[in-house]
Amino acid sequence: MSDLQRDEINHLMDLTDRFAEVGRRPIPKVPALRGKTIAWLFYEDSTRTRISFETAAKRLSADTVNFSIGSSSVKKGESLRDTTETIAAMGVDGIVVRHYASGAPHQVVNWVGGVSVVNAGDGLHQHPTQALLDLYTARQHLGDLDGVHIAIIGDIRHSRVARSNIEGFVTMGARVTIVGPRTLLPVEVDTLPVEVSHNVDAVLGDIDICYMLRLQIERHHDVVIPTLREFHNEYGLTERRADQLHDQALIMHPGPVNRGVELASAVLERPNVVITEQVNNGVAVRMAVLFALLGNPVTEAVA
Repeated sequence: MSDLQRDEINHLMDLTDRFAEVGRRPIPKVPALRGKTIAWLFYEDSTRTRISFETAAKRLSADTVNFSIGSSSVKKGESLRDTTETIAAMGVDGIVVRHYASGAPHQVVNWVGGVSVVNAGDGLHQHPTQALLDLYTARQHLGDLDGVHIAIIGDIRHSRVARSNIEGFVTMGARVTIVGPRTLLPVEVDTLPVEVSHNVDAVLGDIDICYMLRLQIERHHDVVIPTLREFHNEYGLTERRADQLHDQALIMHPGPVNRGVELASAVLERPNVVITEQVNNGVAVRMAVLFALLGNPVTEAVA
């Protein structure tokens, strides 16, 4: 997200508006990327991101190549470099990379010159298309994000979504507060352009977006919380806490939700929960990203 300026984000948001309209058509498909081939290189499990990218590519009429780690030469010890260079040599135009190592997509760029590379999540580093779809969803409801106050709550230390959203929302003029126990805040917290709180109840009444993060237990190598119940009691969005939000405040989450941990199940039924909208908007946002990288700017994108 640090590579994107405000006008570039606005351009992607405007493109997303046009592709969202495509998604509402009886046949949601345009020939914008006909003749292009996109490969998926996912070294981590994914439901929302992978299906969203695949749907986006198909709606743009691109050809896709599904790369399965479990049935590939990675199981024989093939390196990331050899794998990506092999895929690039087959003539693909783009590679969407999701990897457990921070910085992996950047390395792929260096190895496959001339092929567009999209970061679909790398380690604890970044998840830029998630941030873009979150910005788009917020803009749909709140309009201009200048002065909007977002609280990002929970497991921030292990969240690439949090890092991308902090950069994205700050770039768009929003005020960002991160909330969590000290053990779940990033070590570089003092260098981030955010306010910090350890008390959820102290911030809820003053925010426009309550962004709950998934507790990423699979990335915890030390004991960072006593129990899941205690975490929910101290930092979860209970019904009582949801009542403290003002009527127009959005409740967001990148998914998948751990019910009863980050959010109480009853809270998910509230009208200001926009988690399903985030998923829906992810397809249009990723269409915009793929078209911005692979499309012909002279060609009408949504004709």
